Amino acid sequence: MQKFHLELLFHIIGIGSASGLVYHNGALYLIADNSNMLYEYNMEAKSLSKTPLADKTYTGPTENIPKKEKPDYEAMAAYGNDLYIFGSGSTEKRKSIAHINLNVKRLQPAIDAAELYQTMMEFGEIKPEDFNIEAAANDGTIWYLFNRGNGPAKQNGVFTLDGEIEDGAFQIVYNPVALPNINGAPSGFTDAVLVGEKLYFIASAEKTDSTYADGEVAGTLVGRMDTESMEVEFTEVISSKNKFEGITLYKETATTLEFLLCEDTDSDARESDIFKLTIEK
Repeated sequence: MQKFHLELLFHIIGIGSASGLVYHNGALYLIADNSNMLYEYNMEAKSLSKTPLADKTYTGPTENIPKKEKPDYEAMAAYGNDLYIFGSGSTEKRKSIAHINLNVKRLQPAIDAAELYQTMMEFGEIKPEDFNIEAAANDGTIWYLFNRGNGPAKQNGVFTLDGEIEDGAFQIVYNPVALPNINGAPSGFTDAVLVGEKLYFIASAEKTDSTYADGEVAGTLVGRMDTESMEVEFTEVISSKNKFEGITLYKETATTLEFLLCEDTDSDARESDIFKLTIEK
């Protein structure tokens, strides 16, 4: 059994349905799957600021976007001083990658991921109803994109992409991954973060067979994979009631790793709880 400690760290007013977070250079960035905003939370001042993820031609709602229209930003990773924010690809409206330069907080041109996602589906032999990118991690030019197995075929897997994200041309390797059930429900990847040569991931379980419709929450587990073998080294259930959708490294000591987690409550309430997960090395 992997020893861990989970605690509620703080509460943020102004963002709901948090689907991902990145702690980068002392700042905490968050996204929500029903929003066209990048949120930055100042942990000392306890203040929240926003940067639009849509260009000036966009005229629709920026927050609490209706399910059929939302870009469904589910995965986020830092690369240098840039953040890349991935749509899930689970519908045609969800195939865009937003890009923000953190030095100037300026939105860069969006990346159309439709062709890349189609190539990934073909390479991984994943049908559209089973394709759902929920996690992204980066190591230089190596990208790890995690498919959440909450569709009919329950296909959890990791795409390893070697190349530049703007070019859309990659060498692709796909590794299917078997994850355990949580309280009788199959679990699926919801986020991941790279720590050294290891990928720490979280996976939640819902009683649904759809990448689109939400289901009853059965819990969340944490696990670790080795980037060389792509084998799962351990999994541990950390909650039987929370659906955690974001994980980022917060602090590292000689004996422990501290992660921040965000929770998606699948509601329109504009508030989010941030948890701290401590794991022994």
